[in-house]
Amino acid sequence: MLRDELKEAMKAAMKERRPTELATIRLILAAVKDRDIAAREHGQHDGVDDSAIRDLLQKMIKQRGESISMYEQGGRLELAEAEQAEIDVIKTFLPAQLTAEEIEAAVEDAIAEIGAAGIKDMGKVMAVLRERHAATLDVPTAAAIAKRRLGAG
Repeated sequence: MLRDELKEAMKAAMKERRPTELATIRLILAAVKDRDIAAREHGQHDGVDDSAIRDLLQKMIKQRGESISMYEQGGRLELAEAEQAEIDVIKTFLPAQLTAEEIEAAVEDAIAEIGAAGIKDMGKVMAVLRERHAATLDVPTAAAIAKRRLGAG
């Protein structure tokens, strides 16, 4: 279970004195705890599951990516580097993302499978991609590729 993996990684980071990793894992666990509390209010007494934690981690990466671009625009490279270090730690708890070539192939397969003919089928293509590659798909990249392929078709 991902929650247990996070707790073990936190213990290891403490023992090995890796402050960036420790701080990032503590942020993750605090966010998971917030989600658990919200889930209890909706009757989920076991807390959130691994897929919800993975979604949370992906959102944390996206937020930090946005922060990096803001810091770089403002000339605050040391802060951008700190955000990148957090992204690197968070990524260790996610499955490996598909490469650009793998995303291209997945988009082609989805288009062929549903017989997508134009941009109006974009939602169907993305639904198939999310269903098959939920944890490993970079959605913005896949959407851009699908849009380019369907726009040309």
